[in-house]
Amino acid sequence: MQQNIVIKKARQHNLKNIDLILPRNKIIVITGPSGSGKSSLAMDTIFAEAHRRYLQSLPIELRTIFDQLQKPDVDFIEGLSPGISVDQKTISKSPRSTVGTITEIYDYLRLLYAKIGIPYCPRCGRRLISQDINKMLDFILSLTEGTKIQILAPVVIEKKGEHKEIFDRAKAEGFIRARIDGNIVELTQEFSLKKHVRHTIELIVDRIIVKEKYKNQIKRALELAMKYTQTVVVNIVNENRDIIFSSVLACPNCGISLPDIDPRLFSFNSKYGACPRCKGLGYENIEEEEEIDVLSLIPCKLCEGTRLREESLAIKINGKNIAELSTFSIDELKNFLYGLKFSSYNAPIAERILKEIFIKIDFLQKIGVGYLSLNRPSFSLSGGEAQRIRLATQLGSHLSGVLYVLDEPSIGLHPRDCLKLIESMKELSIRGNTLIVVEHDESTIMNADLVVELGPGGGRDGGYLTGVYPPDKLLKSRNSITAQYLTGSSKISIPEERRKSQKFIKIIGAQAYNLKNINVEIPLGVFVCVTGVAGSGKSTLIFEILYKALVKKLYNANVYPGNYKAIEGIEQIDKVVCVDQSPIGRTSRSTPATYTQVMTEIRELFSLLPDARVRGYSKSRFSFNLPGGRCESCQGDGIKKIKMHLLPDVYVVCDNCKGKRYNEETLQIKYKGKNISEVLQMTVSEALEFFSAVPKLNQKLQIMEDIGLGYITLGQPATTLSGGEAQRVKLAKELSKKPTGKTLYILDEPTTGLHMVDIERLLNILQRLVDMGNTVIVIEHDLEIIKCADYIIDLGPEGGSSGGYLIAKGTPEEVALNPNSYTGKFLKEKLGL
Repeated sequence: MQQNIVIKKARQHNLKNIDLILPRNKIIVITGPSGSGKSSLAMDTIFAEAHRRYLQSLPIELRTIFDQLQKPDVDFIEGLSPGISVDQKTISKSPRSTVGTITEIYDYLRLLYAKIGIPYCPRCGRRLISQDINKMLDFILSLTEGTKIQILAPVVIEKKGEHKEIFDRAKAEGFIRARIDGNIVELTQEFSLKKHVRHTIELIVDRIIVKEKYKNQIKRALELAMKYTQTVVVNIVNENRDIIFSSVLACPNCGISLPDIDPRLFSFNSKYGACPRCKGLGYENIEEEEEIDVLSLIPCKLCEGTRLREESLAIKINGKNIAELSTFSIDELKNFLYGLKFSSYNAPIAERILKEIFIKIDFLQKIGVGYLSLNRPSFSLSGGEAQRIRLATQLGSHLSGVLYVLDEPSIGLHPRDCLKLIESMKELSIRGNTLIVVEHDESTIMNADLVVELGPGGGRDGGYLTGVYPPDKLLKSRNSITAQYLTGSSKISIPEERRKSQKFIKIIGAQAYNLKNINVEIPLGVFVCVTGVAGSGKSTLIFEILYKALVKKLYNANVYPGNYKAIEGIEQIDKVVCVDQSPIGRTSRSTPATYTQVMTEIRELFSLLPDARVRGYSKSRFSFNLPGGRCESCQGDGIKKIKMHLLPDVYVVCDNCKGKRYNEETLQIKYKGKNISEVLQMTVSEALEFFSAVPKLNQKLQIMEDIGLGYITLGQPATTLSGGEAQRVKLAKELSKKPTGKTLYILDEPTTGLHMVDIERLLNILQRLVDMGNTVIVIEHDLEIIKCADYIIDLGPEGGSSGGYLIAKGTPEEVALNPNSYTGKFLKEKLGL
């Protein structure tokens, strides 16, 4: 096999005809300022071409679809392997997706509970025994006389297929009706089931009225049903309520039976196991396909957020049901499973299942996410957590000869935990895989086999190959902007003095999730950093408790803060702004221009042009979200989605408007020679110069430029923005509003995606906000930001159950000298103490 990946004349986006030779089976870090072309090279050129070539290997009937996929703008690439992209946006945001389902640990637990779980009565808690026909009969006769019932035999439970042989046999044996997926169907009539849908088929054995004189008829019906299944369903017709009887498991006190115990009973994604109220979603107020507002989630009143029906929760191992086990952190789960003792019969079964679980747990611990619980919804994970979980899944797959493209895997990791991540990447490389990593983290750069630096700036000033070196030679380069920061010849200055405050918000008795009933003082009017290893409780303290409590008090919002006793000092602020890394929109209709309302000003400007006024075009004509001016073929998206069923959806450029979003008539209106589609293709830096004579636009664009977004285009779809870029777009929108001087800004890792040279610009913006009298709280791991704070709140000492304590507080110098703080240890070196 070829030893190198050879790239010639790469021009994707802002890349300037790059030629590059990359060694295979090595760790290659691509670094450089924001907008310098790192993702354009790694994701949009190398991975995109590897992915395109894989799709071309599929059957010819599919390849006609993929012919519409645009080839990356590059003359030549060879030496590519099958590619896997591990970025910050690829984990499902479905409310059904959890850490347990993504890692498949939950699937193995379902199997474990099905094989060795001990059943108990959901009502009285007694261990269950089997129920014979006489006990079933006694229970039915105890119903009110005259009750109409149907006796059903479940022959298929939640299985895909048309099941023709089941119906043929049933008709041959005299059955004339069945309940299929909850609906009564006459078997004598023509019907068919969808092959790829899960179905439940229950044969209707008899319809009877409960009376003593029909006792023998009821008994015969039960006996007939038992010939087909161990579980009998008695449907009370008037109430449309089912009573389940089992020849295997039943409570002698309550008469309650459990259905057959198999892995589906523990699946909240199956009708067989899901809570009937929330359908397995776990919450009262969310739907399957909607955007989730994490702040306003209400646990399901029936299952209390466990997602499962009561019968599923009645099966236990060592006194714990599967939902209770899912609340454990991965670290705690490992300890619990290691402590289990099994009978000689169960031991061989359990050992095989546990072996697979432990392999997956070990990989998750290696990359520093052992603090996460299995029931943690995927939509609540940060970009870095989601990416590392996917990376752990890849580590456990034992693949070789694969090209992995990683987008800033160190996001959200404390400097201490970065070393674990680096060891995991080295393990993948040793197995014969190539890793291309877009990264700014110093330790990752220094542990690479090769560093590719792009620059020298972003946008139009980026896209050049400024150097390709092993890390030791990178440090000696005089031209490398990265080397200047790594060696200290360029650095972010430590403030000459730290701001002091006499005003505080005091959080008393914080005990949500893993917080250990701590009291925390947050000074106002200063720059505050909240630090600690991943899972130490930073987000819980700031977002789950402080932010939710503030929006509930200040805006009367319908949110549910985490557990705390009291918060004092809220009256000292009049506004709270949360700037997190969640997307600014879920579709290509949301762009930086629309989100920051720059688009509103642009549409206003175009509607006032003479040509537009002559034609009677209003502002709405220049919106790609409204009929009239947009391309109706793609409805203003500029792209079309092709559903691929088993593969991820594929997006292709609209063949009608060629991605311009607008119809021909709208595009004839021009300002300074540019139509509105061409304006949307401009970078922020280009637009700033282009609209220099338009004050309102100029002001908004200048803020975006100052915050390091000069390289993104105005019309870039929100779905293509990284978490860090989305966060800075939100910050730009907030900065364009008039500050009150009593505003509290909360930011979650704002350095995500920023090179050292860009962090300084961000710091200047944050310090400017504080100088106006506002308070800025930043959750951060980057030592360049932390060293510039006025005050630090350090949580830990570890993540998960071993975290949640207040370890250190005070100025960076005070925290650096605290022997118990991991952050202090790294900060001491950075401050030169």
